[in-house]
Amino acid sequence: MIWIGTSGWIYPHWIGRFYPTHLPMREHLAYYAQHFPTVEINRSFYRLPTYEQFHAWSEQTRSHPRFRFAVKGSRYLTHMKKLLNAEEGINRLLTAAEGLGELLGPFLFQLPPHWHANPERLEQFLSQLPHKLQVAIEVRDVSWFAPDMATRIAQLFTPTSNTTLAIAIGGTLPTPLDLPPLGSFGYVRFHAGANGIGLSDDELSIWAKRLAHDAEQGREIYAYFNNDPEAYAIHNALRLREMLGSLAASPS
Repeated sequence: MIWIGTSGWIYPHWIGRFYPTHLPMREHLAYYAQHFPTVEINRSFYRLPTYEQFHAWSEQTRSHPRFRFAVKGSRYLTHMKKLLNAEEGINRLLTAAEGLGELLGPFLFQLPPHWHANPERLEQFLSQLPHKLQVAIEVRDVSWFAPDMATRIAQLFTPTSNTTLAIAIGGTLPTPLDLPPLGSFGYVRFHAGANGIGLSDDELSIWAKRLAHDAEQGREIYAYFNNDPEAYAIHNALRLREMLGSLAASPS
């Protein structure tokens, strides 16, 4: 199954482009859940929501029991602590996110830009996370893709582990296209197209074929569009879902 959504849902510039102009902002998430089966929570990167806030979001989507939230890990863990001595921060994040209940999906940890590859520290960090969690790591330094890192990366994200290397499309450091699938599930983030914020039909078609192939091999895949300006994320996500047909999860 391929879960397609956007990175965040609280965007005033989506009013009139996606959200009806008369709709109160407190009802935006419920409206979003009528159109998409998943969303990536970005707020948790900047400031950790409380258990009650997570629970309130789950309640707003209660009429869609198959809905899933991906949770972006705190920058306190990735950018300030740089994954070191992170156990207390991990516990606070996981305890708060339990408020999502059965709607909790994968966690995303986005490493700092230009942070040189440190597989030993990443391995230590991953070892502190419960094995049952689906965890995606987005790296943002070219050193992680050096030839001498290939074996080490494959050891970190094995087919039987619940961890994966997130695929970044566009943005400051796109993931090399020849990278083989890593981990037991897939996690894709669309930051921009080749010629602008939005992705063309040709670009989306290429990714639809690649994601379909992975899904047909039995891999569960999450795909989020982070190109929110002018609601490109909404339009691109809907178009990709249309291309994938029955392989893509639909709003329940």
